[in-house]
Amino acid sequence: MKKQWCIPAKANAEFVARMEDVLETYALPYDFEIPLICMDEQPVQLLDHTRPPEKMKPGKVRREDYEYERKGSCTLFLFTEPLAGWRHVCASQRRTKSDWAEQIRELLEVHYPKAKRIRLVMDNLNTHTLSSLYETFSPDVALSLAKRLEIHYTPKHGSWLNIAEIELSAMTIQCLHRRISSIEQLQQEVTAWKVKRNQDQKSVQWQFTTEEARGKLKHLYPKI
Repeated sequence: MKKQWCIPAKANAEFVARMEDVLETYALPYDFEIPLICMDEQPVQLLDHTRPPEKMKPGKVRREDYEYERKGSCTLFLFTEPLAGWRHVCASQRRTKSDWAEQIRELLEVHYPKAKRIRLVMDNLNTHTLSSLYETFSPDVALSLAKRLEIHYTPKHGSWLNIAEIELSAMTIQCLHRRISSIEQLQQEVTAWKVKRNQDQKSVQWQFTTEEARGKLKHLYPKI
């Protein structure tokens, strides 16, 4: 007899609550003073060639040896404003609380200095908390940054609700499909990608709504 696995109603309710919060946030109209920003991060393995690849020749594709040399790893932080067709990508050696806090400070003070506050959609990774600001900056700086954030967390196992994850997927396919050996080269590649994508005003057209979720995912809703 097969063992039946059941998700507790409490877990379902938590998922549904966060899912509908994110979906309702996506449904809000564009607001210049309170922009909607989605954030996600992705680890990247830095790899180099053990032997120089053969250059492309007429009638022949570029050839490279299957062996590679590991050059360490790093993290990409990506922020995107889907309603404006804008995104920003930064390569970082680490993904600590301080790294996330510095990225948030740059977002607020460099990219959106005139915004009253920012609606920030992201996953609930242990570094993605307001406490990270207080562990990195003085209390007055941390508070001034925290007061300008309106955080909306995606549910656990619900990363597909984060538009930034879709942007990361596009970037991986279009930009990171080859070996990159240094964080400097990686930053050059992702910068060129984001500049071109921003110029073309590419954006994710989110269509999934709360009403559709209640129909298609009704099995997640607790029985009352």
